[in-house]
Amino acid sequence: MSSSAEFVASSPILVTGGCGFIGANFVLDWMRHETSPLVNLDALTYAGNPENLAALADEPRYTFVHGDITDSELLRELFARHRPRAVVHFAAESHVDRSIHGPDAFLRTNIDGTFRLLQAAREHYASLEGEVRAAFRFLHVSTDEVYGTLEPEDAAFSETTPYAPNSPYAASKASSDLLVRAWHHTYALPTLITNCSNNYGQYQFPEKLIPLTIANALAGKPLPVYGDGQQVRDWLFVEDHCTAIRRVLSSGRLGETYNIGGNNQRANLDVVKTICSLLDELRPGAKPYAEQIRFVEDRPGHDRRYAIDATKIERELGWQPAHTFPTGLRATVEWYLANAAWIENVMSGEYLHWIERNYAGREVKA
Repeated sequence: MSSSAEFVASSPILVTGGCGFIGANFVLDWMRHETSPLVNLDALTYAGNPENLAALADEPRYTFVHGDITDSELLRELFARHRPRAVVHFAAESHVDRSIHGPDAFLRTNIDGTFRLLQAAREHYASLEGEVRAAFRFLHVSTDEVYGTLEPEDAAFSETTPYAPNSPYAASKASSDLLVRAWHHTYALPTLITNCSNNYGQYQFPEKLIPLTIANALAGKPLPVYGDGQQVRDWLFVEDHCTAIRRVLSSGRLGETYNIGGNNQRANLDVVKTICSLLDELRPGAKPYAEQIRFVEDRPGHDRRYAIDATKIERELGWQPAHTFPTGLRATVEWYLANAAWIENVMSGEYLHWIERNYAGREVKA
């Protein structure tokens, strides 16, 4: 076996934010499909839930480290101890409403944290030689929100769409994308960037539209819909996203960006109504769940439409989503119905205070 092959087989990848929604799904996906070890660095903020990875408690290839990506000393120690062959960077503050209420944390984690991680990766990369050096990758996971908003007739976002972020969250992610780009062009760090559309699936924190709708419906609470509910998103099943990331990590061209979308554009109101119909079928109540829908004051600066053109990753890497929105959403609803204890555990404490802060004072529209 060549030194490069040995390095790939025996050296771990370093995942940041692996206890969050997409990160946890990626960690589980990696353990199912890959053979090399994985080190998960997570600060365990409100959205980081170790319970998501309880199935890996006895997995020798999995290592968890509790820590923050803004801690440069910790990062240097991690790279020196584990000598990762790749970094997959999920760690981020990611909820738009939270960024409106408190942007400070978003700038700290998404910008400063990414900078410090890039610096640590750069130092590590400089210490590698030969085939081991050639195999190293830094993959930064980002969002379609960096591109701004689309009109109904506009073409979908491509990798060459100019950045036009409209929220503190999107601006912080755009900033981190540009840092990654600069570290590739200035320091020759072997980077990759992915920009994904709205994810959904198991383990998603229930302040996001789909899990919030499911949880509130089952609890008999109002189902809040911003504005007129006609904001359009391209929905990507999280398992498809994980497959795409692994494909980009293994075969993507260095310095390139790959957009990852689900080819499923849906208005928010239609998504909520579809969830209600699935719950009427799978967990029927005394009356249709759609009667709980309530229109609330819209989010400030709410982008009207997102859509991803995933032609590049399909053409270059042969990736396409395996799930349609109907199949993925049914699987998601079924998972939440089967995991009521998980929902109950996360919908407490700080989360309840956040929901109260975010929706208090919003006038309910008739």
